[in-house]
Order: sequence, then structure tokens, then C-alpha cells
Amino acid sequence: MSICLLLGLSGAAAAQVTGPLTAPPLMRADGAERPIALQSAQVEVEINGGLAQTTVELVFRNPNARPLEGNLQFPLADGQQISAFALDIDGRLRDAVPVPKAQGQAVFEAIERRNVDPALLERTEGNHFRLRVYPIPAQGTRRVRLSYVEALQPDGQGRRLHLPLAYARGLPTVDLRVLNRAGGAPRAQTGFGAVDFVRERDGYRAQLPAERVAAGGVSLLLPAARGAQAYTQAYDGQRYFVAEVPVAAAQAQRALPKVVGLLWDSSASGRKRDHAGELALLERYFAALGDAEVRLTRLRDRAEEAQSFQVRGGDWRELRAALKATVYDGATDPGGWTPSLQVQEYLLVSDGLFNYGQRRFPTLQRVQRLYAINGAGDAADSQRLAALAQAHGGRLLSWRNAAEREAAAQALLAAPTRLDELDGDGATDLVAASPYPQDGVLRIAGRLTSPQARITLHLSDRAPLQLKLEADTPVSAYAARLWAGYRVGELGAEPELHRAQIARLSRDFALVTPETSLLVLEAIEDYVQHEIVPPAEYRGQYERLLAERGRQREHDRRAHLDRIAAAFADEQQWWAKTWPKGRPPEPEHLKAEARAQGPDGVLYAPAPAAMAPPPAEPPVVFDEPSPVDSPALERVEVTGSRLRADDVAGGAPGNAGIGARIALQPWQPDSPYARRLRAATPEQAYAIYLDERDGYASSTAFYLDVADVLLEKGQRALALRVLSNLAELDLENRHVLRVLGYRLLQADEPALALPLFERVARLGEQEPQSFRDLGLAQAAAGQPQAAIGSLYEVVARPWDARFEGVALIALHELNAIAAGAGGRLDTAAIDPRLLRNLPLDLRAVLSWDSDNSDMDLWVTDPNGERCFYQHKLTYQGGRISDDFTGGYGPEEFMLRQAKPGKYKVEANFFGDRQQLVTGATTLQLWLSTGFGTPNQRDQRVTLRLKERSETVFVGEFEVK
Repeated sequence: MSICLLLGLSGAAAAQVTGPLTAPPLMRADGAERPIALQSAQVEVEINGGLAQTTVELVFRNPNARPLEGNLQFPLADGQQISAFALDIDGRLRDAVPVPKAQGQAVFEAIERRNVDPALLERTEGNHFRLRVYPIPAQGTRRVRLSYVEALQPDGQGRRLHLPLAYARGLPTVDLRVLNRAGGAPRAQTGFGAVDFVRERDGYRAQLPAERVAAGGVSLLLPAARGAQAYTQAYDGQRYFVAEVPVAAAQAQRALPKVVGLLWDSSASGRKRDHAGELALLERYFAALGDAEVRLTRLRDRAEEAQSFQVRGGDWRELRAALKATVYDGATDPGGWTPSLQVQEYLLVSDGLFNYGQRRFPTLQRVQRLYAINGAGDAADSQRLAALAQAHGGRLLSWRNAAEREAAAQALLAAPTRLDELDGDGATDLVAASPYPQDGVLRIAGRLTSPQARITLHLSDRAPLQLKLEADTPVSAYAARLWAGYRVGELGAEPELHRAQIARLSRDFALVTPETSLLVLEAIEDYVQHEIVPPAEYRGQYERLLAERGRQREHDRRAHLDRIAAAFADEQQWWAKTWPKGRPPEPEHLKAEARAQGPDGVLYAPAPAAMAPPPAEPPVVFDEPSPVDSPALERVEVTGSRLRADDVAGGAPGNAGIGARIALQPWQPDSPYARRLRAATPEQAYAIYLDERDGYASSTAFYLDVADVLLEKGQRALALRVLSNLAELDLENRHVLRVLGYRLLQADEPALALPLFERVARLGEQEPQSFRDLGLAQAAAGQPQAAIGSLYEVVARPWDARFEGVALIALHELNAIAAGAGGRLDTAAIDPRLLRNLPLDLRAVLSWDSDNSDMDLWVTDPNGERCFYQHKLTYQGGRISDDFTGGYGPEEFMLRQAKPGKYKVEANFFGDRQQLVTGATTLQLWLSTGFGTPNQRDQRVTLRLKERSETVFVGEFEVK
């Protein structure tokens, strides 16, 4: 299955199509009045031996009256590898260059905000890819070129390359060009008759009637190569080779174990697997096994205790019934279980989408084999499963139909020919695409160190084979990338462990991997600003501009730290000042004016002239605080308010703190499923959740609400399982992952939250909030040194202007953590002007999960004086940070010395300018008493607001 078909079919659904194909819009654009149309398509195939590179060039037309961002999501089939990508800039195709994945996302979004041309091709999870192009101009076109490499498939005595063309439906013709390095005219097989190829330079060209080939595509038929074939390529000062060595596979039956470990992925994504096919495969396996013990471990957010089953004479009915009764729920952590020394062989039945916890597979003994069974088709991370199994002497078994499942069953029972080792004379860094022959061929690659080389292949069941490479070995345009791709695949068994190596290979060889994307930018200045090496033709200009920018950047960093130090000095003056704690004097003009009562019950009056707000905004409050049961609550959906109270060591003691308490507003989501859950007994609640789940399977709000109810009912393990589903909903949505991390911190699970925030920091490294969240999670997980490092990244790094103000808030938290460590932390890297703890009696911090959104923190003190963005300093010294109108926050209220009484904390949702990732904006409120002291007490609350211009009462401080 090729990328071309999957370009015409969105996502994994392509693999499920059995009837006539009706291609949906190829390039999707959210909110478009009319779909983006495909205007033309050209396909070029370059064949080198048993490998082919297919290049698809597509022109898209936007029929709308406004520019749009186009999005294309697709999976690649096993064995396919992206080799190039280009976008037209000023009428010329410009090649993409590799960038770290998080940087690619940040640069794309930053440049998109300027309405300039970027394009980004990135890998999400598994073998899934996403292409983003901006803009496709109004009534205009954009041209995209995408190349990928794959192996030819056996077809009788020859080879076949199938080109599905469903995406071309609606076009008059598709232009096809074939370059066969071995020579000879290609033959084509179609459902409508012969294809006439015309000789053209070094290839052959044909015009295909698009409507007739759209349903079935075209297959190119080619003769099989005789003997070994090799190709070389000079790349970045090195010389690489790729070779195909024919190996007649001998399939002998292998000795089967007596103790088997069955690792059954029971996460929510497991519901999509072919369970009938998996059970049929195991039926064949256990029939051959005869008598054995099977130890079943279910893998979800946490691995379950192993269960032991006996198989007698191939009878495994008890185990089969247990597997059929499996409940698929939660995220997937492949770890959390300990391999048993008695187990000789493990079977991992999974889609390989490991998205939770440390995501590390336990280490097996050298004598323990691992076979991976994939019943999820293209929706799985086949590369990781294959690498994991091959690293432990086994292999990946997958299928898409009954015939392939039969072949998988035979492979599970066989002792196939296996490549055990590669030796090279004149070559190094040798690697195989797979240790098992694929279609009778072993594909190997490496780096040549001399003009001539000899490669020795040591096989499991026969004498070694030798391959000689001469100076005149034919040249290929993709040998180097294939070598790098094979190496990345080998490292893919543990991608978290080998992240740096994978990133280097991806960057150096322009691969699209979990760590690297391909990016096209319009202006050379954009490459310089983001330090992205452009295509070769622009390197000279880039190097000159980069040297100038380096000098400017150091100046900017020093200037940024000077501004932070000045602002922090101003805060220290505020902190050191003694503020009055009595009743504020009433302004003279209020005595002569009638007061107007606001709709929320608060008495508003004009502010003093020195700080009068604009007329359209509510003026400063000087009256008794409004009652707790604000009527605005009726318009707000509050879906979570789990709290966490813990002791945090701090610096010098505050003045009150110990005499203050925090009270949170109780909440009850009013959805039908929430009412059912609240009415249920603790034992019934999880079953009711499963009954309701299909109606809300893609709703983050559903899982958040259910987890809260389960926690209230004492079902902690089940609540955490339900909550972990957020990691399964959207493969790499940093906003959803951030919400999940917050909720895990509130549930006292910092060890689970920390890997999520590490991932968010990689995905959103352009946002200071990502590093602030990471630092706070590290502190909660008992890693204060790492925490102050992450928080200082927020402080010291110049950020986009829309994030102004985050640095000072992170600096307060950094100093509180450092003071709590009692001098045990290394702070040498921190500017000494910024090292001073400022203990507080009361502190409230508001943050939220949606970009381009405006939330406001309001705190009303016992005087009835509201501290908010238009009134930043109160009579008794309450201080609020700068207003955030562009997304995420945080906003911070601080009060060093609190007068007795109640302090009402509210959050106001002013509005958003983007589609919300959780169906509503999720707010995080962190309330602290005695902040930065040994008596610090914290409570955290999560709220979700749907309506603009809503205000929700969060809770209150009460100072005795």
C-alpha cells in the first residue's frame, strides 16, 4: 500500500476500504466554505534494483475568497520511508530542510501568524504523518512535491510496484514518468487495458486517464534481479552503500517453549485491533505448543499482576475466555512489570503506541525471545514493534487479510533464516533493514571507508555470504538516506533512550522521525532568525546573516536580563513596604454620587482619578465583598476541582500564613452521565462509565468528569486509568497532555505527571509555560535542582512579546524552591540580582490551556476592593501581574501581609480566538498560604468554562 492511496484516504480508514473508492477532499482546511481542490497530479518513479522512489507532485487550488491553511494526514505502510519534500515559493519548488520537531511546530505557527509562507511535514505517532501548508491563497494555487522509498513486491518471477491513484479522481489525466536504472521499457498492469509509454530522455512517460485508474491504480511490472545488487552515494563528505543480497529462506519448525509470557495491550486503543485475528493466530500457536504454562500480563496505564493459565494438549479455553473478557481502557505504559526468569518466550500483542509513563520496555534476558503481534494494521507503530522484537531474537507478525494472517501464523512457528552478524572490510557502520530476508532478499547498508569493500553476512542456518563492492558500483540518489533510515529503525526499539542519536541522524539525513520534521520557509531571514540551515543554494547568505544575528542575540539576552532584574527590584521595593491594613478612605467624589449596583451583586463606584479605567470596563470596587453563591455560576460548567494540600519548605517565614485557610467552591457537573455516576455505588460507577463511553469517546470533558467522580467514590486506581485516556485521544496535542499533567499533579501523582510535562516541553519549547509547568512538576517529584533549571529557562530566555510577564512569576517560584532547599542547590548559573525569596501570606495563580485566549484573575479583599488587571495595586498592598490576553497565562496575585477577613478569588473568561482543544477552556488555579515559607499550604483547582464573558467563583482565603 503506498502513500498515494493514503493521500486520497484520510488516516487508517484507507486500510479498511473494500468497496469502490470515493476519495474525500485531499487537502483539508478547517472552516472552508468550499473544499480545496486538486488541480493536477504528476507521478515519477525511479527504480534501482529492488527499490523504488516514488515522487508525487500535486497542485492544489483554493476556490475560496480567503487564504487557508491546508492539512493532510496520512499513514505510511510498512517499509515506506519519506525521502524528500518541497513547496513552491515564488513559482519555484524549494526543498524542505530538517528541524527538531518542536522547533518545526513553533516556527510554523510563528510565521503563520505573520501570514508568510511556511510548510511543515511531521511524524505524529506510529507511522502517521501530517503535512501543513500555509497559505493556499484565495482563488490561487500551491504546488507540493513529496517523495518516498519502498521495496518492490514479488510477483511470480518478477517484481511489482503498485501505485494507487484514488486521489486523482476528478482530474482528466495523471502524468506518469518511470526511470528504470536497469534499463528497459516498463510494463504496466491496469483494469482498463494497456498503457503506452513513450521514450523520453532517460525514462518513459505515459498519460493515464484519471477516472479509469482512480479505483484500481496502476501496477508496474519489472523483472527480478539476478544476483546481489549494490548502489553507492556520496553524501556530506562520506560514501554510503545500500545492497540487496538474495537469500533463499529455509523455514524449519522451531522448538517451542514450555513457559510463555503473554503481554496483552488492554489500553483504549486496543479496541481497534483485530481481536478475532489475534485469537486465531494464538489458536495455531497453542495447538503447536501442546502443554505449557502461560503467564498473562495486561498492559494499560499500569501493568496488572500476572495471571497463570495451563494449556493442556493445545486446550487454552480458560485463557481464551479471559482474553475475550478484557476491558480496553486507559493509556499504554509498556513497563511497570518484571520479566520472569522462568519465561522462555514473550508474546507482545499490541499496536505499539506507548504513550504513558516512562514508555520504556523492560530489559529481557539474552535467552528470552520476544515476538510482537500487531492486529491493528496501519494504525500501529510497526517500526517500534519490529525493532523491539528483532532486538530480542523475535520478529513482528502483522496482517491485513486472512492470507497474511496465515503467513504470520507460519512465521510464529518457524525458525527462519536470520542474519546474526555483519562484518566489513573497507566498510563500517553496517546495518540491515531487517535481520530476516524480505521477499527472498536481505537489504543491508553502511558507510564505505575505501574504494573497494568486502561485506560478510553471517547467517543462522548456513555458511556466511560475501558481497564485494567495487569502485564502479552504480550510483543511487537515496543510498545515504536508506542507511540512516535503517539505523533509526534499529534504534527505534527504545526511542526515549536513543532520542539524541535519532535526532542527529534525522537532522543530518533529512528524515522525518518522531524527533525531526521537514520545514520549508519563504525568507532567508526566517531561516536565520530560527537558526535553521536552509537549502544549499542559500547557505552563503545564511552564514553571513547568522554571524550578525549571533552578536545581536547576546546583546538581546543581556538586555532581557537587565529588564527582568529591574522589574524584580521594583517588586522587592513593593514587598519591603509597610502597607496600611485599615479601612481605605472613601474618595470624596463618592460621597456626592449615588452608587450603582452591578449585575453580580457587587457595588461598583468610579475609581480614583489617578487610576480610572476606560469607561467600558468595570471600575474599582470599594465595598463589602459579594456573597459566595454568585449567580454567574449558573452559566459556568465546572468540571473539576480536585485539590492538593501539601507542605513545601520555603524561605523566611511570612507574617500570617499559619492562620489562613483555603476554601474551594463545591461543584457538580450536570451532564446526564455525571448524574448517573453520582447516583451509583462505588462498585457500580466504573461499569456505568463503560456503558456511557461510546457516546463520549472523543470528549476530554467526559474523562475528566468521570475521573473526578471515581476519585470522590474512592476508586483511585480506576480514576487514574480513566484519566489516562487523555493520552490516547490526540497523538501529540500538547494542550491535552498539559491538562492531563495538571490533573495528575492534583491527584498526587507527580511521577506520572513528570514524563507528560517533559513531552510537552519538547512539543512546545517555543512557549515559556511549557518550562514553567515542567519545573513545577520536577519540584513536586522531588527534583529541586532540575526544577530551578527549568524555571530559570523561563526567566533568562527572551520570549515572544505576547509572553511578557511569565518570567517574574517563574522567578518567584524558583526562589521559593531554592530557599526551601536550605542552600543545598547549585545556583551559580543564576544572575545574582535575581536570587531573593519573597515570602507571601497569600498567593493565587491562574493559568489556562488554550492559546489566543484572554482570562482574568480577580481577587476581592476584606475591604471589598477588587485587585485585577485594571487595578493592579490595592490599598493594603495586594498586587497582580500583567494582564495576559494572548494565551495560557499565568496571572499572579500576591499579598505579603494579609489583614484578617475573607479574600474572594474569581476567574473571568473574557474570550478566545481559536478552536478549543478540550471543548472548553480549562483553567488551573493554584492558591497558596505562607508561600515561600516552611508553612506553605497549597490547593489546586481545575475549572472548565464554555461561555465567553463568564465569571466563576473559585474559592476564598480566610485569614484569622
